[in-house]
Amino acid sequence: MSSSTPDVSVIIGAYEAMPYLIRCLESVEAQTLPAGRMEIVAVDDGSTDGTGEYLEEFAARTAIDMRVIRQENSGGPSGPRNVGLGLARGRYVFFLDADDYFGEEALERMVAMGDRAGTDVVLGKVVGVNRGAAKSMWKETVERTDVHSSNIKFTLSAQKLFRRELLTRFGMTFDEGLKTGEDALFTMEAYLRGNGVSVVADHVCYYLVGRDDGKHVTKSGSYQLRFDSARALMGLIAAHLPPGPRRDALMVRPFVVTLLPQFGPVLLRQSEAVRAKKMELGAPLLDAYWSAGLAGRLRVQERLRMLCVSKGRLDLLLDILQFIKDKHEPKAVRKGLKGRLYLAYPHFGERAGLPDSAYEVTVTERFAEGRTEAPPVTQSTAVFVRRLARKARRVARTTLHMPQRAHKV
Repeated sequence: MSSSTPDVSVIIGAYEAMPYLIRCLESVEAQTLPAGRMEIVAVDDGSTDGTGEYLEEFAARTAIDMRVIRQENSGGPSGPRNVGLGLARGRYVFFLDADDYFGEEALERMVAMGDRAGTDVVLGKVVGVNRGAAKSMWKETVERTDVHSSNIKFTLSAQKLFRRELLTRFGMTFDEGLKTGEDALFTMEAYLRGNGVSVVADHVCYYLVGRDDGKHVTKSGSYQLRFDSARALMGLIAAHLPPGPRRDALMVRPFVVTLLPQFGPVLLRQSEAVRAKKMELGAPLLDAYWSAGLAGRLRVQERLRMLCVSKGRLDLLLDILQFIKDKHEPKAVRKGLKGRLYLAYPHFGERAGLPDSAYEVTVTERFAEGRTEAPPVTQSTAVFVRRLARKARRVARTTLHMPQRAHKV
């Protein structure tokens, strides 16, 4: 083992990872960053398919400093990552999943970016292989940004380059009590605590692989684990940010990505017991973290679903979900002197339902046929509408005092 400090510790937590592990390790060995500037810390989490044996075989022949730890199964990805993090010596660490692989120049480019920009987290472009991957944050390479002024809140997987000094300074580890969403919690904390984030978007750094056997961790587990994940992430955001626009902007992530899918059309085919339990789990989260600012950042149907949960109105929620499932498009309705735009989802305008304000368009709305509904009228348009109304009233008053005669309008 080299006595010098490596630039990067590649931490690989592996469980039943064959044959994906072969390409994963080959991609580390193929890095343009010299072997002497990195190390591998691999943790076999109780595999029975030859994963541990292959790790040891690879360690015996690679030029990269590599340590292999074999342990009893921990029940999730957090344990192996924490073990690897505790042994890491690099200036940076990268958490590489055993079924994924690097682009050739990934580590060299990301380390250079982190050193040049002085940032604590570096994101390298990710593409999906046999699965989807987030795209909105890869539009351009950015030397320095943060979670408040970019779209990085929508990529919270652990596959990032983290400056190890940041993690040790705050004692950051993965929450072993969470069985899903633990990486989102860890990464969001790094975004919030760190000295800026860099984005490498002009080179594919990471290939996110969808396993043919369907054993990818994010596809498993009960719905209750998703509520645990949402609760933890919402709590983290609230602990770091006071109520206001910046908190609202970040709360969009756990509400839209984690919580809303639990109240999607899937609810229509679930049992009464599951529906009741989901409503029970969701209501406290709405009570604690819902705000008008957050509501205004959501699409109408998203906002309506959350309000139904908040009010305990499963009956209204099921009507809205059936409307969505049937692929109906709501009628656009303008109301009032300000010309506000509403989408007439079920129960619009009913006193016993949800308030009209819940149906108001506040962000761009897209539908299946590609039509885009404009956001609500701008302030200047509203002023114009008010002026027209005042002019109409003046004309009406004048007309009342004019002699009755034929005239053109």
